[in-house]
Amino acid sequence: MMSASAIPLYAQIEDALVARITSVLHPGDRLPTEDQLIDEFGVSRITVRRAVQNLVARGLVVTRPGRGAFVTAPKLRQPLTELTGFVEDMEAHGLAATARVLRAEEITAPPEVCTALELPAGSTVMLIERVRLANGTPISFDRTHLPLELGRRVAEEDLANEPIFDVLEQRLATPLREASYALQAVAADAGVAELLEMRAGDAVFRIERTSYTDGGRPVDHEVLHYRGETITFTTRLPRRPTSPDAAR
Repeated sequence: MMSASAIPLYAQIEDALVARITSVLHPGDRLPTEDQLIDEFGVSRITVRRAVQNLVARGLVVTRPGRGAFVTAPKLRQPLTELTGFVEDMEAHGLAATARVLRAEEITAPPEVCTALELPAGSTVMLIERVRLANGTPISFDRTHLPLELGRRVAEEDLANEPIFDVLEQRLATPLREASYALQAVAADAGVAELLEMRAGDAVFRIERTSYTDGGRPVDHEVLHYRGETITFTTRLPRRPTSPDAAR
């Protein structure tokens, strides 16, 4: 039963759950169900939902359809200053990275993929789709296109346990030198939302990345969808020298 107070009931529940999250629960732990919170605090379902929604808005928990609300890990900070892969990024934060391979097959490349990989229109490429997880939590859905012969060799490897970057560089002698990178904030469609255990319409970062080997040859084109509440991208930008007049 909540105490009589000028503080709204939903805010009292929110504060109680924050205290629990910061002192007792760990990332990945599930909050009590709505029914359990209703019984514990003696309030309505609407009040409980508002408290949990506020925790979601603060980035402290994430809801997974049909499963409940779970404590989030501290938001990852990803600098955009060098080319790194998912496993490297997660290991830098002390997280165990794994992958679930959904698809690996030869397809006719869409026009934008042919352009990115500098292939003739209508070329066949290897498509590999994976869900990437950190400590068991889905973080990213990756759709990777590779030139056909290279992609066939990549697809033969154990991509559930070996990142494509490692396969290219360590097994196939294809060093990755640089990448082009375009990032957008978009709403997750139903397919992406299901794979990342979120709601359709929730925010995701859509990243389009093309990686290049020696001589500027493109060898890997990816479209990545990162859960928006899990990561912050950072960079540091130099300013071009300007004349006093131009700076006004």
